[in-house]
Amino acid sequence: MSRTFGSEDWGVILGGSSGFGLASAHKLAAHGMNLALVHRDRRGAMHRIEPEFEKLRGTGVQVRIWNADALDAEKQAEIVAGLKQTLGAGRIRMLLHSIAFGNLKLLVSEQPKPSTAAAELAAELGVDAAKLVAAADKLLAEGRDELAEIATAPAYPTHSYLDTDDFSRTIHCMGTSLLDWVQHLHREGLFASDARVFGLTSEGNEVAWKGYAAVSAAKVSLEALARSIAMEFAPYGLRCNVLQPGVTETPALAAIPGSDRLKARARLRNPFRRLTTPRDVANVIYLMCLDEAAWINGSLIRVDGGEHVAGSTS
Repeated sequence: MSRTFGSEDWGVILGGSSGFGLASAHKLAAHGMNLALVHRDRRGAMHRIEPEFEKLRGTGVQVRIWNADALDAEKQAEIVAGLKQTLGAGRIRMLLHSIAFGNLKLLVSEQPKPSTAAAELAAELGVDAAKLVAAADKLLAEGRDELAEIATAPAYPTHSYLDTDDFSRTIHCMGTSLLDWVQHLHREGLFASDARVFGLTSEGNEVAWKGYAAVSAAKVSLEALARSIAMEFAPYGLRCNVLQPGVTETPALAAIPGSDRLKARARLRNPFRRLTTPRDVANVIYLMCLDEAAWINGSLIRVDGGEHVAGSTS
């Protein structure tokens, strides 16, 4: 594969051990971009992660890795100092903020309206309702999306609800922490003269999903911040854009209660009848890093195969 990027080009990925971050690392490394990856994983997860990092090294690019909390000010200073020592000035071509850590709790206790669809269908067929729901759960997990509405409803935590501290932490982790990194790397003169900064949002920025209120607020904050970065850092050569993937199979999605239903509805709605993949998003990040994309700044770019605009599941 031809090398798109030069030997002095570096990409910094916050959250580089899975999902969008790891997929982007593979794509960019394949085209010659050196990588600095920051991730936070327990030792027990490293048996899965290390082989991925070895694949990155196998492409021939330089790879620096920190298993540290990207949100900790002292760790951030340590990482930036290490980058400055290794890279020198003006070498960071790309910064991707792919930190997925937020509170997935309700605002208030649920008072759900019980669905009678499964019971009525079971009665019509003369079968046990519990067995019918169990079968629907099994088939839904195997990809029979049409059964989402009669499968077991998602369960949400009932012992605590979102408060202002939850919102503050989530907004910082998944939103405003982008600014910490942009400002710090800029102060140290590490950005290239044509650098690309990316954040990630979701359709939860404007659609209310149960248990997603804090993350939704973080995504909206990230989008507003990205627009300001796009304007105020433009004189220094930074372009800042936000990508909005469709529903994607990632560890972050798996943490959302009812994610099986969310995936099923997304597949039914998507014009291509599939979920977005991390590779889909990595491909767009690669494209956005090309010289030809230099005039795209301050934009929200949907990477979902048309999922957002589709109004029909038929």
